[in-house]
Amino acid sequence: MILSDKTIKQMLKSGELVIDPIKEESIQPASVDCYLGNHFLVVDHNHMDMITMDSEIKYREVECDQITIPANSFLLATTKEYFKLPNNIMAMVEGRSSIGRTGLFIQNAGLVDPGFEGNITLELYNANSLPIKLKSGRRICQLVFYQMDQEVENPYRGKYQGQKKSVGSKIFKDFEVGK
Repeated sequence: MILSDKTIKQMLKSGELVIDPIKEESIQPASVDCYLGNHFLVVDHNHMDMITMDSEIKYREVECDQITIPANSFLLATTKEYFKLPNNIMAMVEGRSSIGRTGLFIQNAGLVDPGFEGNITLELYNANSLPIKLKSGRRICQLVFYQMDQEVENPYRGKYQGQKKSVGSKIFKDFEVGK
């Protein structure tokens, strides 16, 4: 079941769901708008010749109020909001239609597990032939919240728990890498 604006407001008021900061106008009929933070990561191609799934990726960290994504380029960004989901609620990160129409693809592997806590790292790809300038504090995506049929047995406690800035891939820490 997708949570309505009314349910989201009730859960925020009770503290069962945490979104900080939250603006009243961010709460939409079936989602919550999220704003772009000011922390970004760009793959540091000067210190890597290839990305592999079993070694750490080197990133260049950028903190600024605006950033330009060159055409056909990728970077990681973060939401301004810090989230704390209860053990019976999951969320999906969705791009905004107005943003997608500029050629900016927003992905976050989509799923935010029950029990997740932290800012959300967004994967941004400029599919346009022109650069796209982004400004911190602009609405960038939306979260749609879903109620589980019951509390999960094993809430999220993974390698991205508690992140407060953009966090690069930790795929090299996956259990199968050591095999």
